[in-house]
Amino acid sequence: MNIILLGPPGAGKGTQAKRLVDKYGIPQISTGDMLRAALKQGTPLGLEAKKYMDKGELVPDSVVIGLVKERIQKDDCRGGYMLDGFPRNVSQAETLDKMISELGQKIDHVVNIDVPKEELVGRLTGRRTCRGCGAGFHVMFDPPKKTGVCDKCSGELYQRDDDNETTVKSRLDVYDKQTKPLTDYFEKQGKVRNIPGVGQMDEIFVLITKVLG
Repeated sequence: MNIILLGPPGAGKGTQAKRLVDKYGIPQISTGDMLRAALKQGTPLGLEAKKYMDKGELVPDSVVIGLVKERIQKDDCRGGYMLDGFPRNVSQAETLDKMISELGQKIDHVVNIDVPKEELVGRLTGRRTCRGCGAGFHVMFDPPKKTGVCDKCSGELYQRDDDNETTVKSRLDVYDKQTKPLTDYFEKQGKVRNIPGVGQMDEIFVLITKVLG
C-alpha cells in the first residue's frame, strides 16, 4: 500500500505518521530525511542538492524526484511506503505519477488531515520553548505547572518567532495555496481520504485506518 500523507502545520501529522508506520510496517519517506541522508552519504544526487542548499536556494524538483525514485526502490519499500511532505504542488504530483507509473507502481491513498484554520492557529501559537534546556510545552495541551517557567530546569519559557500569530497565519495561507490544487488533483483520481483532525489522537488514528482498510 502506497500512501501520501497531507496535513497543514499543527494538524498532528507527525504523530499519526509514526502510528501508521508501526501498524502497517511501511517506511515513512520524508524529503528532508532523504536529503540529509544523501548529503551524509555523499551520493551524486546528494552532492547536486548541496550545490543549491549551500547557496540558500530550493533544491530543484528534478533532484527531489530523483531522491524519491532511489528511495522507493529499496527493499523496505516492497510492501509499500508513505510519502510525507511530498509532493508539495501539482507539478511535483504529475512528475511523481509519471515516475512511479514507469516503475509499475501507483499511489493507493492520499490521506488529508483536515483541521479548521482557527484551531490550527490556536495550536501553533500556544507552543512554548525553554531557553535553558529546550523542553517544549503548550499553553492549551501541555501547560507548565507555573506559567512561563520550565518544569524541568526552571528556565524561562518563550514563544519562538515563527510561532507568533502573524507568521503562523502566513504559513497556513501558503499551505492552503499550495495544497488545495494538490488535493483537487488527486480528488479527480478518487484517491483523497479527508480525515477530520480535531479530537483525540486515538480517534483520528482509527478513522485513518478505517479508510485505509
